[in-house]
Amino acid sequence: MSSELPSRYRADRWYSPQNLWRKISRYAVVAGRKTVVSAITLYHCLRDKDTPRWAKGVIVGALGYLILPTDLVPDIIPGAGYGDDWAALVAALGTVAAYVKDEHKIRAAVQTEKIFGLKGH
Repeated sequence: MSSELPSRYRADRWYSPQNLWRKISRYAVVAGRKTVVSAITLYHCLRDKDTPRWAKGVIVGALGYLILPTDLVPDIIPGAGYGDDWAALVAALGTVAAYVKDEHKIRAAVQTEKIFGLKGH
């Protein structure tokens, strides 16, 4: 289904580790802790060799949507801009929950605290 969309609208076109970290480093405070920790948890699950291919596809789609510059609710809208991104991340987490390990969650929590500590919040 997503292959029917022009490539500029496909979330998987936008995902790369560099694009994810760039987005998080620039917009963490605006996006909020829940969005950041969810994205980083999925990132670690994606990198795990035990995560099946289909689950990695779900994760890439959700992370790509977070990075996508034009999504359902523009990210620049205060208070609402990252709501749809967070919903996509939560849906992905629910879908691949069986493959999310405690180590993914712990690493994400530690990295999130470092990010928000550096941002002064």
